[in-house]
Amino acid sequence: MAPAEPARAGRTVAVLAFSGIVVSLMQTLVIPLIPELPSLLHASASNATWAITATLLAGAVATPVIGRLGDMFGKRRMLLISLALLVIGSVVAALAGALVPMVIGRALQGFAAGVIPLGISIMRDELPAERLGSATALMSASLGVGGALGLPAAAFLADRASWHALFWTAAAAGAIATALVVTMVPESAVRSPGRFDFVGAVGLSIGLLCLLLGISKGGDWGWGSALTMGTFTAAVVVLLLWGWWELRIREPLLDLRTTARRQVLLTNITSIVFGLSIFGVWLVEPQLLQLPAATGYGLGADMLTAGLVTAPAGLVMMAMAPVSARISSAWGPKLTLMLGAIIVALGYGLGVVLMSQLWELALVAAVIGAGIGLAYGTLPALIMAAVPVSETAAANSVNTLMRSIGTSSASAIAGVVLSQLTISLDGQILPAQSAFRVVLGIGAAAALVALLIAAFLPGRRTAATAEKPAVAGFSAVADPRPAPALATCSPPAGTVPSQAARRLR
Repeated sequence: MAPAEPARAGRTVAVLAFSGIVVSLMQTLVIPLIPELPSLLHASASNATWAITATLLAGAVATPVIGRLGDMFGKRRMLLISLALLVIGSVVAALAGALVPMVIGRALQGFAAGVIPLGISIMRDELPAERLGSATALMSASLGVGGALGLPAAAFLADRASWHALFWTAAAAGAIATALVVTMVPESAVRSPGRFDFVGAVGLSIGLLCLLLGISKGGDWGWGSALTMGTFTAAVVVLLLWGWWELRIREPLLDLRTTARRQVLLTNITSIVFGLSIFGVWLVEPQLLQLPAATGYGLGADMLTAGLVTAPAGLVMMAMAPVSARISSAWGPKLTLMLGAIIVALGYGLGVVLMSQLWELALVAAVIGAGIGLAYGTLPALIMAAVPVSETAAANSVNTLMRSIGTSSASAIAGVVLSQLTISLDGQILPAQSAFRVVLGIGAAAALVALLIAAFLPGRRTAATAEKPAVAGFSAVADPRPAPALATCSPPAGTVPSQAARRLR
């Protein structure tokens, strides 16, 4: 396929990155509403968290399935379907006044989670080699950029308008992204025709639902309860049976033999651990900023201020995307990933001692954001360098899913720590300062574990038979087949209602 012309390539990158940011905004959209969700939806606190969990579960199911469908029937087509579901879900949530329609709307929003891996895959098919590295780095970083920028934007809207405005704004942003994709993003001709593995899709969906349901609701149900242990046991059994099925059929949903390749396997494991690391800062800083100053360590800020303090991290991530591409071009993505892990660990180390001033927390978030920007930019490069072109969307979708599993686990772990290490203030049970330090320490340790795993990735290499470099410094694996004729979770105990949220009713 002839690469896109420079002007068209630039438009394609901009539109896909914007779409990725819009989708990632959905993860932080409801954070200002968390304290008020039970009263807004006329539901118990435990049931209200389904408005958050539904997005996580729907995204986990949709991401690998949409990726495979994109490889089979067209990545742009599935991208448009995903964005349409986001718009519909946003409208349903905006009109909701009870729990059930809100959960349905949030689930439909979650089905758009495949936009980022689909966008990366379109870039691989359409962009010239010299543009691909920085473009995929930017698209990958959009997952964090949208999350970081979404918090202040959502807090601003919640503070100055009805909570319904959050979802109407999301619907408008999704509609704009859809229109831009229709007019500016071409459809890739790279396809992997065949029969869709319906049994594999159902099996993977059930296994992931059980796994992430246990992770996200274990704190409410009790980690040792029969229900929690039952969901984890079911996840193991179903995923093992699913793996057996995938290995025995000719046209599997996911080619596990490709996934088991050293580079793909280690990159996905690193993504889980790195996802576990990077989410800690967004769980700790907003709470720390909003805790009453009377605690001696809280800063008494409102949600909008908390969002503005963490927002620079998103801008730093975006700025680091081209830097990540340049380092990968010169020394390979493996070194870039390791450097990103080191910077994230350093940022968390700083956070353990710098948590008493607004500027200190902003600095910590920016340092961690720089590390995330470097590391996230390399993950698609490492994946695409080791999979056939015809499996790009499915492979990137699995990698995105691995990050989601990591961040979901981070929410669960942080929730346990913040609910166990507490103090009492005026009758309120609040997280202790030591709890925040423990979570930050866990984040640093996870980043170092990711560094260790990344050290075992293959070094920089070239492939003379490659059709087109996946990114600078790595080569894509040529398709061996003949050319044809893919939450967050409930808030930890002790979360302080924001001033913006209190004024919603």
